[in-house]
Amino acid sequence: MNGHFRTPARHWIDGEWVATGSEAESIDPATGDVIGTYLDGGLEEAEAAIRAAEKALGDQTWTGDPNRRAAALSHLADAYAARLDEVIDTLCLENGKVRAEATFEAELIVRALRFVAGLATQSFGRALDPSPGRSVVSLRQPIGVAGLIIPWNSPAYLAIRALGPALAAGCTAVVKMPHKAAQTAALMADILASIPDLPQGSVNIFIESGAAGAKLLVESAKVRAISYTGSTHTGRAIAQTASASLKRINLELGGKTPHLIFDDVDLDRLLPILTKSSTVFAGQFCMTGSRILVQRNIADQLRDRLARSLEAVRLGPAASASSDMGPLIDKASVSRVDRIVKEAIAAGAKVILRGGPVADGPLAKGAFYRPCLLEVPNSRLEIVQMEVFGPVQTLQLFDSEEEAIELANDTEFGLSACVWSSNADRLFRVSRKLDAGLVSINNWANHVVEFEEGGFKASGLGRLGGIGAIDDFTEIKQIAYNYATTA
Repeated sequence: MNGHFRTPARHWIDGEWVATGSEAESIDPATGDVIGTYLDGGLEEAEAAIRAAEKALGDQTWTGDPNRRAAALSHLADAYAARLDEVIDTLCLENGKVRAEATFEAELIVRALRFVAGLATQSFGRALDPSPGRSVVSLRQPIGVAGLIIPWNSPAYLAIRALGPALAAGCTAVVKMPHKAAQTAALMADILASIPDLPQGSVNIFIESGAAGAKLLVESAKVRAISYTGSTHTGRAIAQTASASLKRINLELGGKTPHLIFDDVDLDRLLPILTKSSTVFAGQFCMTGSRILVQRNIADQLRDRLARSLEAVRLGPAASASSDMGPLIDKASVSRVDRIVKEAIAAGAKVILRGGPVADGPLAKGAFYRPCLLEVPNSRLEIVQMEVFGPVQTLQLFDSEEEAIELANDTEFGLSACVWSSNADRLFRVSRKLDAGLVSINNWANHVVEFEEGGFKASGLGRLGGIGAIDDFTEIKQIAYNYATTA
């Protein structure tokens, strides 16, 4: 252990460190070693955090002063920039990301905070004189306490992606951080605690391995908005429970990103990106490029070259500069992913590259899984329809543009998609017909924080990022005034 890992990761509630809950261990997924401890909270911590956030809403210089909020978010961006190396080191050690991936995630935080700092002063209300003697304005007001339920796969950035717009809107927040990102949560709280512009209790963080605290956020009438990133199964349950109090919900859920690869593509440019789309975060990413749809007459060439590229991926811990891909988050995930692959093979998937768990050598102590490539006969196989959350890709062939679009849309998900071609007309024509919140042209997952991000169909509700990010954290109020037109 080193640095802040020597102290158990605690909760941050009402401007104070809270040392409640049972102590548990944080594990390095690359080695299985204990890297620190944390205090595992739940219902008690969530209740205290909600009380603190509700009390902080009474600070009118926060909820009613966009310039104060902009200053706080700008200073928070500066604080993250100053401690970026700590964020990166923590992600590498606790989250298992190789350093380039951890750096990418950490740098997104600063960029997102600088964007929402400007957004805080731009409420985008309206004013209109609909008839003589009558004026109407619409104003945005903070919705109240926001409950933010954060996943473990990109915890540092995804926490800020939700928290930033909530604070910009004038809300106060309760953040439930997952226990697998407890050290990231503690570092986040320490950075937030250094910002005097943030009122006491405006941001509260608790760490939880279970679901009791998160469930309270969804059920409590005092929490008026929920932002959740995670599985579609849990998202559906949240939507159902939240409907009882008619609270606003923002859900970014599962994905099953297809690559639509036409025969006029530049394979040399495509292949490195296609490989990375499966191996970034070890495939533990909602936009993992898990479905490869390739035009038949280039399928043989693509299949062989991709298999060789995936086989050459070097697994290893972030500590090694030669590592291309890190581990899964834990051994249980390795077993889960391998079970899905075995079931797919039994159901008729053809093995192009088996990959699988690393069972011998120094990496066997960690949660490493070699990339896998399977050719599937149709879209009905479960591995095509479900989110695997590991470095596993399926390959299907198509003949026509229409068939490619049909295959791409043939899942319940609609988070992202990629179209590969040298024909500009085809690129835009196909992009408009895909059920996806983000379409990357001759690229993969190339979204930017200044634009809205979210999914179609079972991939979610609402958007984070861009100017639309504050929508789910605000109420719109219409104020109408009739006045005398003559003295």
